[in-house]
Amino acid sequence: MSQTLKKGQKVSWNSHAGRAHGKVVKTITSPTRIKSHKVAASPDNPEVIVETEEGKRAAHKPAALTSDNRSKQ
Repeated sequence: MSQTLKKGQKVSWNSHAGRAHGKVVKTITSPTRIKSHKVAASPDNPEVIVETEEGKRAAHKPAALTSDNRSKQ
């Protein structure tokens, strides 16, 4: 995704269970942990924290995310 991701923006990404949907929580530029997973973010290699519609959080590279314009029904 070439555009800048903003907090609250709806995005989607590929996951092991198929296409996942959620929103951007924040962009991180320093190493952190999500549950037991190490996220090796840096200023040169930022990661985006996303939250699924079910409330689960994960970190992804910005290029792995696409804008999600599907309508809520």
